[in-house]
Order: sequence, then C-alpha cells, then structure tokens
Amino acid sequence: MDDWFEALVQEHGTAIHAYLMRRSGVADDLLGDVWVVAYGARSSYDPSLGSARAWLFGVARHVLHGYYRKHRFRVRRLVDRPFDETAAVDARLDAEALGPALRTAMRELPAAERELLLLVAWEDLTPTEAAQVLGIPAGTARSRLHRARQRMDERLSGSSRTPDDRKRQEADR
Repeated sequence: MDDWFEALVQEHGTAIHAYLMRRSGVADDLLGDVWVVAYGARSSYDPSLGSARAWLFGVARHVLHGYYRKHRFRVRRLVDRPFDETAAVDARLDAEALGPALRTAMRELPAAERELLLLVAWEDLTPTEAAQVLGIPAGTARSRLHRARQRMDERLSGSSRTPDDRKRQEADR
C-alpha cells in the first residue's frame, strides 16, 4: 500500500467511520468500501483542489449515497430520518430543553443547508472543505452555512427560554 494512502487511513479513519455511523448505522461495512474506492481513485486526488480529508469525506459521501440507492432508499430519507444520533450534541446543549427543538429545526432546514451544517458541526470540516465534499463553490458554502445558522438561531432562540421568560417578554410588549 502507498505510504501516503496508509497515512490517510491512519489520520482520518476514525472521523470517516464516525461520519458513516451517524449517517447509516452500518459504518463498519461501508468503511471498507470507502477505502477500496479511495485507493482505486487515489491517482485522481489533486492536492491543489483541496485537502485530502475533504476528498475522503467526498468519497465517503459517494459510497453512502450508493449504499442507499442500492437498498432502494432515497437520499432524502437519509437526512429526514429522526436524529437519534444527536445524543452527543444534545448533551452539550441541555438535551431536555433543546433536544426536540433541535431535531425539529434540523428537519426544517433545506437539505443542502442541513448537509453543510452537519459536515461543519459534526465532522469538523471547514466551510471550504465541506464545499469540496459537496462539489459547490466555497463562497456558496459560506452563504448556505450562514443562512443555516441564522435559521437554527431563529428557531432555537424561542426554545431556550423558560415559560417564565416567555411570560415576561409578553408582559413587556
């Protein structure tokens, strides 16, 4: 195996596995497919077009979409299914208060914005790397990410207030 590719597997394997697990629940099966596809396509990787990490996430996304097509699932079902995997996010955000509102707000985002937000928030990709994964210009990714964050803020700002806070706000009107 090429030393370069072996280093990629070592450096990014855990992150790619976590991405596949959050998106499918069958990460072990799909991870092997990602490495096979990536190894076969390694000569097509151009470092001047972006990071190897983003390229691998793009390969993983492609393998994941193929898995869902093969099993007659539409990709839309992938992003619209309940967010059971948000346990780690919920723990950081006071799960009792924000969990249901977070899941609802995420489902209400347009699919393109939701996918971008998840790549940046969960996979810790930069907006430029996420743009590479999605095959869109970096400026478009930054604009979509900004809109997604604004929409999430708008939806969640009402959810984080207690009933007493809401009564005080209504009384101040």
